[in-house]
Amino acid sequence: MEEHLLDKNAFMREVFDAIPAMLLVVDEDVKILHLNSTASAGLGLDIKAVYKKRGGESLHCINSNDGCGRAEICQDCVIRNAVAAAFQDGKTCRKASRMEFRDRGKKKELHLLVTAAPFHYDGTTYVLLTLENVSELIRLQSLLPICMHCKKIRNDGGYWHDIAVYFNERLDVDFSHGLCNECLEKLYPGHK
Repeated sequence: MEEHLLDKNAFMREVFDAIPAMLLVVDEDVKILHLNSTASAGLGLDIKAVYKKRGGESLHCINSNDGCGRAEICQDCVIRNAVAAAFQDGKTCRKASRMEFRDRGKKKELHLLVTAAPFHYDGTTYVLLTLENVSELIRLQSLLPICMHCKKIRNDGGYWHDIAVYFNERLDVDFSHGLCNECLEKLYPGHK
């Protein structure tokens, strides 16, 4: 794929740039081949600087110190796995994720809705990667109705769910369990 593939058709380039979501065209290794102006502005990326670089390196993922896709944690990367699924199944893959990245030396996080849609051009398969920042929606949903006794969460449909299940289904967050010092003392007095 040529660096300026979309420049061949000015109309399609204008459409691509008018879409208010962050769009990146990537290959099977999540190397960026093109991006729209929303991604350029929203992620602070310049196509000339990120062309054919892996997504995690370009997005300053905190796990890309050894190179995007090379760390053990990269096996769980939603972006990388969504792109791989799109190439493998030939179907659009959509998942929610939380991404930690570096911005001017500080660690930050984004909650993203990641969509990987495969497409074919000139005999080659590519993926249109859409990154939608849903961090604000996550903050707006931060007031959760919780049972004061059993700590279950009520969803929008009025059904009660275990808190760990609720967070796992919506944010792909898992919980580990332990006891704080106060509860340890209440439940097991004298235990150290």
